Amino acid sequence: MELFDTHCHLDFSAFDNDRENLLQTCAINGVNKIVIPGVSHQNWDDVLQLCSGHSSLYPALGMHPCFTEKHHLSDIDTLERLLSTNQNIVAIGEAGLDFYEKTADRQRQLDILIPQLNLAQRLIKPVLLHVRKAHADMLLILKKHSVPGGIIHAFNGSLEQAQEYIELGFKLGFGGTLTFPGANRIHRLARELPLESIVLETDSPDMAGARHKGQRNSPEYLPEYLQALSDLRQQPILEVAEQVYKNSLRIFNLESNDH
Repeated sequence: MELFDTHCHLDFSAFDNDRENLLQTCAINGVNKIVIPGVSHQNWDDVLQLCSGHSSLYPALGMHPCFTEKHHLSDIDTLERLLSTNQNIVAIGEAGLDFYEKTADRQRQLDILIPQLNLAQRLIKPVLLHVRKAHADMLLILKKHSVPGGIIHAFNGSLEQAQEYIELGFKLGFGGTLTFPGANRIHRLARELPLESIVLETDSPDMAGARHKGQRNSPEYLPEYLQALSDLRQQPILEVAEQVYKNSLRIFNLESNDH
C-alpha cells in the first residue's frame, strides 16, 4: 500500500531531533511521498535543501496568508525565478486566505494571493490553498483566475463549496480531523464527496488525529487517517488507498515521474 502525504511541514523545527528516523518509519508505513509547502521566503531554501536530499520529498513554495508581515511583493519575483529554474518544485503554496481573525488584513492577503495565482496560471503549476472562513471569497477569485487546479488543504467548507472547487479542478485535503468522533461536517464530506476528489494530508506538526491529540502530528500517522476515511466510506482500505494515491500523483503531475 502506497501513501502520499500531500501537506506536511517537515522542515519545521518540531522535527529537528528525529527527522531522519521519522522518514525511515514513514517508508516502513508505506508513506513514500510527502509534499513540503514553504510558507514564506524565509523557509524556501530550507524546504528545497531538505527535499533535494530525499527522493520521497517534494517541495512546494508559497506565501502563507497568516504571515503577511513576513512577505514582500518582491518575493513574487524570487518565487518565479525559483519555479522557473527548479523543475522539482511541484506546486505553488502554501498560499490562500485566512479571515478567521477579525483583525486579519484582508486586502494585504489578497495582494499576496493574486500574484501567486497569476504565477500558477503562467507556469502551469497547481496551487496548495489554505482557506479559512473565506471559501466564498476564494471561489470568486478562482473563477476569475483559472489556475491548473490544486488542493484545498484541510477542507471544511460545505458540500456545495466542495462541488464548486471540484469543478475548478481542485482536490480536497483531509487528515487527522477524520478521526475525531464529533467531527460531523468532516465525516459527512468524507462520506459523500467522490473519492476521485479526495487526497490525504497531515499538516504536521499541526492537526494531529484523535489518538495523538495535543501532541505533534506526524506523516507516520497517515495510515490512521486512511483507515478513518475507509471506515467512514465503508469502502475497502486498499481501494481507498489506491485511489487517493492516484489522485495525489495526478494533481502534482507525478504520474510518469517516480523521482
